[in-house]
Amino acid sequence: MPFWVCGCCGALRPRYKRLVDNIFPEDPEDGLVKANMEKLTFYALSAPEKLDRIGAYLSERLSRDVARHRYGYVCIAMEALDQLLMACHCQSINLFVESFLKMVRKLLEADKPNLQILGTNSFVKFANIEEDTPSYHRSYDFFVSRFSEMCHSSYEDPDFRTKIRMAGIKGLQGVVRKTVNDELQANIWDPQHMDKIVPSLLFNLQSGEGTESRSPSPLQSSKKEKESPAELTERCFRELLGRAAYGNIKNAVTPVLMHLDNHSLWEGKTFAVRCFKIIMYSIQSQHSHLVIQQLLGHLDANSKSSATVRAGIVEVLLEAAAIAASGSVGPTVLEVFNTLLRHLRLSVDYELTGSYDCTNIGTKIIKEHEERQLQEAVIRTIGSFANTLPTYQRSEVMLFIMGKIPIPGMHPTLPSTGSGPEGNRMIQVMLLKSLRQVTCGFQTTNMLTALPNSFLDPLLSFALQEDAEIRLLVLEILVSLIDRHDNLPKFSTISIISDISVLKLKVDKCSRQDNLFMKKHAQHLYRHIYLCCKEQSSVRPHFEKLYSLLALISMELANEEVVVDLIRVALALQDLALSSEEMLPVYNRCAVHALSSAYLNLISQLTTVPAFCQHVHEVIEMRQKESPYLLPEDVFIENPKIPKTLEKLEGELLFQQAKITEVLGGSGYNTERLATPYVPQFTDEDRLSKRKSIGETISLQVEVESRNSPEKEECVYSPVDSVGVEEQEKERRRQVVEKFQKAPFEEIAAHCGARATMLQSKLNQIFEITIRPPPSPSGTITSSYGQTQSRSVPVYEMKFPDLCVY
Repeated sequence: MPFWVCGCCGALRPRYKRLVDNIFPEDPEDGLVKANMEKLTFYALSAPEKLDRIGAYLSERLSRDVARHRYGYVCIAMEALDQLLMACHCQSINLFVESFLKMVRKLLEADKPNLQILGTNSFVKFANIEEDTPSYHRSYDFFVSRFSEMCHSSYEDPDFRTKIRMAGIKGLQGVVRKTVNDELQANIWDPQHMDKIVPSLLFNLQSGEGTESRSPSPLQSSKKEKESPAELTERCFRELLGRAAYGNIKNAVTPVLMHLDNHSLWEGKTFAVRCFKIIMYSIQSQHSHLVIQQLLGHLDANSKSSATVRAGIVEVLLEAAAIAASGSVGPTVLEVFNTLLRHLRLSVDYELTGSYDCTNIGTKIIKEHEERQLQEAVIRTIGSFANTLPTYQRSEVMLFIMGKIPIPGMHPTLPSTGSGPEGNRMIQVMLLKSLRQVTCGFQTTNMLTALPNSFLDPLLSFALQEDAEIRLLVLEILVSLIDRHDNLPKFSTISIISDISVLKLKVDKCSRQDNLFMKKHAQHLYRHIYLCCKEQSSVRPHFEKLYSLLALISMELANEEVVVDLIRVALALQDLALSSEEMLPVYNRCAVHALSSAYLNLISQLTTVPAFCQHVHEVIEMRQKESPYLLPEDVFIENPKIPKTLEKLEGELLFQQAKITEVLGGSGYNTERLATPYVPQFTDEDRLSKRKSIGETISLQVEVESRNSPEKEECVYSPVDSVGVEEQEKERRRQVVEKFQKAPFEEIAAHCGARATMLQSKLNQIFEITIRPPPSPSGTITSSYGQTQSRSVPVYEMKFPDLCVY
């Protein structure tokens, strides 16, 4: 063909093609011809209907250049496309975008890393453009898959591998930005997309695990070129979660749980905790409870996984609860605690049985120390959740946990997988530890409503158990509940303080609600304090908590009547230590004396009665000189300085009730009550909760009968304790117990038979009185004296009129 013919045909080519051709220089090293690019841009803006043809032609040239490995022209074509995208926002841009995305796809499919990075950068620029017109048929499925694949790049060259992975992360970020707010696009939150995006991000986050989370909110890096893949991933992950609406949280979190499962990342805890810290800080605060519910569900799903896996999930729950805002546990508060308590019980059963059936690998042998770690983690998590709740909800949780504790005679023992009594004891300990965590920091203005009978009664019943660990937990719970002004740390150890002003105690006037609370529960508290001191298994921590309890009652709940009773209790403890009948070890006697002296020293200074303080000070000084083993400084230490035997104490070494009554009476205190020694009122519940032998059980039954026998009818128990009556009662109980322990079986059987006969005769008298009905429809009889008498006829033999029968 002659040359002039080619030139003629070139002149006939469409203008848009000539303009596109003119932007490419002869040497690609020279880069884009800017003057001609401006002409092309002006033409596209002037004739927007040509924009789609310009895009198609550029796409054709780029495909040809890629095939011929002319990568310089490929870069020029992409630069031109980017500039046209930034400049044009007409209605025809949709068709142009299709050509653009086709070219980006071509680059991403190439083997060359530079082309993949080039295509990604162009896509990111496009993602930041807000289009004026909607697109109905555009799909980003390929880009999600390809960018996710780039995030997992294993390219040989480490520098290129890092660049490809960062390009993949940026590409996913671009896809999210482009689609998350566009209702016409395919939903990026669908599982098919999230199952690719989230694991890709976590893979890169895990690769740079040494990089700590920078802040609780997403921040843009000032130097993006120096940003590592892990930092970029975290920023992208935060942005993704920050855009998640209520209905999308589950789809975003589920792939995280699956990734941690598939790669066994729960056991290490660190990465799992980091992931969920990012999640909790990034999502909207009102959605926090959805994440927590998903974690609880995942814990249920892993109930037969190893203890380390379950402990990892629980640790993540602990961190999530700490981050969550107040009340974010959600509407099903008790369900959260129910799930945690169920897993606590399950762990106890696993520990006791030593194994459990696993669906995949058969029977699995457990490691006891791992289960213990899990149990401690669950208990800490329960406390963490409780700290996010308001007071009224925390009270409900306390009642809920108390209802789960097996208490003999009150709450039935929980079903167990063959663990027996030891299982019940262990679950009691674990649930009491959980309760202790919930009560830590608990403060209420109304003790009466916050601590109802349904909570206090079963709690105090534990104080009567022989198990020292359980009694200590109960004391710790009581102390936490009563301490409302953070005075507890000042009484962590027992000591004689010469001037309590240095403690800077916070003491408020006792409110009306507190007075009502003490009026209702004071005697129960005093009795349990006294009985705890009687326990031979009590050790130093028990006495320290008893001292804290007495001190806190004095400051938080004390009025004049309570102060008098507390002094009587302290003096009764002194008498307890002096009594030879209780058979207490020497250490316990010295400890009770030391506890009594420390508390009387404190209460004397709180009452600010000089004569009372003087008497207490004199006794303490005398003990320091002659019997230091009666003071806390020699008893509550690592190596107690106590004698082998305790000689009889008297005189100036003891606190005198008469002297204290005299000095306090002068200051207006109730001398009659002060002069009456405190004797605890034993109830049937107290003894039922601590049966030690069959003899005691029988003696209790006989004692109850004797109290209700005709001979005792005139004896009415009064709330005010009387010395004479109590002494008689004590002696009678001793005789009954001795009789049932030493008497021959025939004599005991005869005695019980006589009691049963007497009881039956009384019941017959009662039935004779109550069963005899008034004149009935069955008729009457006439006696020989002509008197009409009512005949007693059983109800089932009576004949009633039809109108009375239904």
